[in-house]
Amino acid sequence: MLMNRRTHYIIFLLMVVMGLQFSCKQGTKTSEEVSEVKTPVTLVPVTFKSVTSTVSLPAVATYMNKSIIRATITGTIEKILINPGEFIAADQLLFTIRTREAMALDKKAQLDSSLNFKGLINITSHKEGVINSISYQKGDYVQEGDEMAVVSEQNSLVFILDVPFELDKYIEKNRNCRIILPDDRQINGTITGKLPEMDMQSQTIRYVVKPQSADRLPGNLIASINLVKSTNERALVLPKQAVLGDETQTEFWVMKLLNDSTAIKIIVNKGFENNEEVEIRNPEFLPSDRIVLTGNYGLPDTARVTIIKE
Repeated sequence: MLMNRRTHYIIFLLMVVMGLQFSCKQGTKTSEEVSEVKTPVTLVPVTFKSVTSTVSLPAVATYMNKSIIRATITGTIEKILINPGEFIAADQLLFTIRTREAMALDKKAQLDSSLNFKGLINITSHKEGVINSISYQKGDYVQEGDEMAVVSEQNSLVFILDVPFELDKYIEKNRNCRIILPDDRQINGTITGKLPEMDMQSQTIRYVVKPQSADRLPGNLIASINLVKSTNERALVLPKQAVLGDETQTEFWVMKLLNDSTAIKIIVNKGFENNEEVEIRNPEFLPSDRIVLTGNYGLPDTARVTIIKE
């Protein structure tokens, strides 16, 4: 009888202990559920807009035509009225030459005051342009036909555009283009033709671009020209911050809100992008879809989130 009581007592104690353990587990689970961590995020809506995919290519300014100023008579240079780099107008006075005959008469004039022949011949420019080089100095002796200066003709200024062979197909749709100068000024240009040979080192096709501007630009100025590759009038665009990628930059995704507390991972294919925006080619999103903008880094698929700004 005593053994039965002890047995019942032990069983009772075991039941109490098991009940306490179960209560502790239930309490721990509830506490864990209550303390579930949610990542704070901000959201951005899906935007549809017109985007243009372009490629930027270098273009170098050069003067296609250079005129040579030559001595029209033999004699000594009396005056030089220009400097290298100076812009000159058509028919502007450049040099004055004292003829060989005038130099000979100068010696006789010292003995006979009735002789007064100056024999000065003016050399003028043919077209407006920039003085590229001057071959002589004041007092130098020149012969008829000698090269005295080289003028880069202003109206012959063009930009030489180097186009990779695989991009040559886009030239037709870019006959009218924009030339972007190093100071960010933009001028209109027209692709007027191409040179007969490719550049041997870079293996690019060279096109001639005529600027539609009266600005006086120096030769060898490096500018850039954006060629339009494609245009999408209704492209799906997201801020660049909303699009994540793996370490190899071969897979990209966004975090889309499934509801107010859950974000899911959506694999996307990118199209055009710049420093601020990325075009999403697929999948298609609805205008009502909400995409995580900040707080998305490191989020797993089906992540618990809390919205702090929408």
